Amino acid sequence: MSYTPKHLGHLVMRVRDMDRSLDFYTRVMGLTIMERTASGTVFMSANTEKSHELAIRAIGMDAGGPDHSIVGQAHMAWQMETFEDLQELYTRMKENNVRIQRVSDHGVSLGVYLLDPDDNEIEVYYELPSTQWEDKVGNGLFSGTFGRQLEEPAGVADD
Repeated sequence: MSYTPKHLGHLVMRVRDMDRSLDFYTRVMGLTIMERTASGTVFMSANTEKSHELAIRAIGMDAGGPDHSIVGQAHMAWQMETFEDLQELYTRMKENNVRIQRVSDHGVSLGVYLLDPDDNEIEVYYELPSTQWEDKVGNGLFSGTFGRQLEEPAGVADD
């Protein structure tokens, strides 16, 4: 159907402090800055074949934070190419004291839920290829267990 979107193109977020957010999204999450505009918006991408997947604009340190009791975005999610990539990012998050909320087994995927510097919730996850979903179809894609667990990095203390 031609009126069905191809995929989610990008997300635009307001942040309190640009430098703090850029450090988090580039150094910890691994995004690449694609462009900075004169108006202050920064466009970033995990896939540098795309102009951007995330844009951020600073609105000041006094700005209110996310409120999980009202209608709005719950979280954004970044899909990892491999389970090993998810493990590597999980280790980097632990080493950088990122506030990890939980690790969730979704049957066909394993997700790590974390907070960015402005308390926006992010999920990073690895999803099995659809060819491995056969035993899940009819029983619920998100039922059962994923089958693998993340390893805790050696020498990194939990908060």
